Amino acid sequence: MLRIGAHTSIAGGIDNAVDEQIEYGGNCGQIFTHSPQVWQDPDVGDEEAERFRETAAEHDIGPWVIHSSYLVNLCTPKEGLREKSIVSMQAELDAASTLGVPYVNVHLGAHTGAGVEGGLDNAASALEELEVPDDVTVLVESDAGGGTKLGSSFEELAGVLDRCSIELDVCLDTAHLFAAGYDLSTPAGVEETFAAFDETIGRERLECVHLNDSKHACGTNKDEHAHVGEGLIGDEGMAAFINHDAVADVPLVLETPTEDGKSYAWNVERVRELADR
Repeated sequence: MLRIGAHTSIAGGIDNAVDEQIEYGGNCGQIFTHSPQVWQDPDVGDEEAERFRETAAEHDIGPWVIHSSYLVNLCTPKEGLREKSIVSMQAELDAASTLGVPYVNVHLGAHTGAGVEGGLDNAASALEELEVPDDVTVLVESDAGGGTKLGSSFEELAGVLDRCSIELDVCLDTAHLFAAGYDLSTPAGVEETFAAFDETIGRERLECVHLNDSKHACGTNKDEHAHVGEGLIGDEGMAAFINHDAVADVPLVLETPTEDGKSYAWNVERVRELADR
């Protein structure tokens, strides 16, 4: 079964995210446990956690992903920011276990002068300090790149995975891949990208996809999402990606904009149309 859903709001309670997903017609999803632009611990009550788990199970909506705070920077050489990032990630992991959410997704961040290898060392050592619950996996997300941000290449993602003894897997974002220079606009480009991923990391490490089209050209490092099939990746590339056997059992999570009269529900339906090609 195709697993396609959207990033949903927890306004009014985390359990409301499931109801919102139902409205979109999705059957998997992603949430923030709090505003992603502030340092804040998740506030997950036992009753709402139970409602979240029960409603999701009742409607067969899952798996779910928690996206970590945008402030987290695992690559940083700054001790204060590093410690805040570790504490924030640990809180997200504990919340995920409480909610029955199997994945916590995180960007590596920027090395801000430590260099690529130094930044990867910093990220791996920060991740090694986490106490990851047995029922949760940390996913390292591909980045659009630019500046000193790391994770825009498969080699950089592999560099962190190889440095860590804890179990880590990967979340690929199609808009980020495209911005980083992986051309997903044609079936041949999609095939080449997955071949490179398989050789460098291994497709068995792919556990989630953020499915977004791109408003900017390939290789620009510009991260701005578009509706599925209506950006520069386009219908042909998105269809090739969605129907590739590498993502046959991988949850696809939308982070598309709400504009031009098109909502998450429109994008969910568009993905299903492209999957039937």
